[in-house]
Amino acid sequence: MSSWQPYLKGFKAYLQLEKSLSGNSVDAYLHDAEKLSQYLEISGLSLSPGQVELSRLQDFLQWIAELGISARSQARIISGLRAFYKYLLLENEVSADPTELLESPRLGRKLPSTLSLPEIDQLIHAIDLSTDEGKRNKAILETLYGCGLRVSELVTLRISNLFFPDGFIRVIGKGDKERLVPVGDIAQNEIRHYLTDVRTHIPVKKGQEDIIFLNRRGSGLSRVMVFTIIKNLAEKAGIRKKISPHTFRHSFATHLVEGGADLRAVQEMLGHESITTTEIYTHLDREYLRSTIIQYHPRK
Repeated sequence: MSSWQPYLKGFKAYLQLEKSLSGNSVDAYLHDAEKLSQYLEISGLSLSPGQVELSRLQDFLQWIAELGISARSQARIISGLRAFYKYLLLENEVSADPTELLESPRLGRKLPSTLSLPEIDQLIHAIDLSTDEGKRNKAILETLYGCGLRVSELVTLRISNLFFPDGFIRVIGKGDKERLVPVGDIAQNEIRHYLTDVRTHIPVKKGQEDIIFLNRRGSGLSRVMVFTIIKNLAEKAGIRKKISPHTFRHSFATHLVEGGADLRAVQEMLGHESITTTEIYTHLDREYLRSTIIQYHPRK
């Protein structure tokens, strides 16, 4: 991989000294340029900024869209890349600007809504914790948002797949592929409370003994039930957006990436296959994934 560090270092100095931007703005622009370099690295492409063509940038945008990054966040990343290439042109580091013809994603595109952190708090505060279902639902929401799970992964989550001392849960994803996902303290605590305060008092149906989230009759929840729980909570919390369990997965990815998390780590936690079929994807170190959650997830 061509080293992008000298270019990024120069870009940082340009933003600080010539553009007089705040520390937060400088970091945001740098993260955008770094995301492109990470994507190239993941794709096994050893390209300098000057070798990146428009088609490669379009592939990059498709890739971050597949990660679940909202159209608004994609537009933000594009503006960061435009600033980066404007700097490189000024410094004669590149002869052409590949971002010139890059189209921002239409904000009306049918990407799932993402929730802001205050909206997630609103939803959680709308839960009636005086009921057993309320305690269960809080654990469900914290798990969806804290781990970025698909609804099918949530309803099949097993007690035997909780590795809380190590800070991970084992998830069975698409095509029965297993992955380890870091789980923060908030989600861990809510799952623990539910298991000890609520689930122990439910008469569990045969064959459901290892399933974490149960209905009051002792059976695992259906995907439709989780959709209904979230829809009802959104109404109660006064959130007008059309949201579903998947909204939490997209919010998880968007908040991590917007916070500056490594794209590779987010891709790994979501259980996404790489869109570059030739790439030999090396699994990231578990501790690295765990530290990514601790550093960048708003609800640790």
